[in-house]
Amino acid sequence: YDPADPTWLNRDRFVLSNGHASMLLYAMLHLAEVRRVDEEGKLTKDLSVSMDDIKHFRQLGSRTPGHPESHITTGVEVTTGPLGQGVGNSVGMAIAGKWQAANFNQPGFDIFNFNVYAMCSDGDLMEGIGGEAASLAGHLKLSNLCWIYDHNSVTLDGPANWSFSEDVATRFVGYGWNVTRVSDANDLEMIARAFETFQKTSDRPTLIILDSHIGYGSPHKQDSNSSHGEPLGEDEVKLVKKFYGWPEDAKFLVPDGVLEHFRETIGKRGRELRAQWSEAFANYSKKFPELSERLSHMQHHELPAGWDKNIPNFPADAKGVATRESSGKVLNAFAQNIPWLIGGSADLATSNKTTLKFEGAGDFKAGNYAGRNLHFGVREHVMGASVNG
Repeated sequence: YDPADPTWLNRDRFVLSNGHASMLLYAMLHLAEVRRVDEEGKLTKDLSVSMDDIKHFRQLGSRTPGHPESHITTGVEVTTGPLGQGVGNSVGMAIAGKWQAANFNQPGFDIFNFNVYAMCSDGDLMEGIGGEAASLAGHLKLSNLCWIYDHNSVTLDGPANWSFSEDVATRFVGYGWNVTRVSDANDLEMIARAFETFQKTSDRPTLIILDSHIGYGSPHKQDSNSSHGEPLGEDEVKLVKKFYGWPEDAKFLVPDGVLEHFRETIGKRGRELRAQWSEAFANYSKKFPELSERLSHMQHHELPAGWDKNIPNFPADAKGVATRESSGKVLNAFAQNIPWLIGGSADLATSNKTTLKFEGAGDFKAGNYAGRNLHFGVREHVMGASVNG
């Protein structure tokens, strides 16, 4: 990930599915100095999230709304709020990554190999859409997908065990996921090993169960639902700062050296990786100009020349044609003109005629990610969320 180019095609994606933890994301975007992309899609020199934006958290018209919104804040990949939607979006991103790699990568040119990371909560995994998303991702063996489950055992109303007692690890093993556990959210070496395990896993998605304490460091509110949905209060905040060895009266403090550290780590690494990719892509574009042009159209939301040719007409007649029949024929015509038009239906394609049937369309499935027909099964909710992702 290169903070200086947050729309880089091969960047890793991060989804904060538990969107109510938005300040975590805003703080990271600020410290990493992610650049803002304007309404016309042009990269600017401005920060996506300035300190002034952080000071206006949850205020009308600010770039730091209570839940992250992709059209407001650069660096927010998807809008999240309703729990379960973000993990559903992340499955769609992972599907897109696999499809792009299968259709655009060429020998010696791994143009697409990005990973998708999603932070999720007890609530995300309680939601039905979360189960649909996990089931589909496991079935498709999306090895480029990693969920980090913030297991703090607390919901807004109280202890999670009031309403949630299942064995999540066993459930995900049943879905076909690789499951690993970090018993202490503050053990950075153990977290790093968990991510290394994900990066070495090539045949399934990964769930990292991260045991944590909500309100960590708060002497009176740690591990309680009162630290979930309401401010700690000024006195309690001072006690938390004391616990961390932080200046108790300091507000909106970024100590000397912190920004420099981010520049020399995340910034430098991202800049170098993007530069290497850009050089490779320039050579790729010379060798495969048609594929390069196709990617440009996709990135800029442009239709290719001739996108509307050979579209069938249906003259009026007394008997008529069922709309699902005519729409299926039109869809197949458009799809032959627009090579990146893919889709599917939640176990209804044979009925609503959405299957792409022309030669070369194929099915998107584990081990064959180049296909253009997606089989969602009876999973309507994650069908919508993943297509949005």
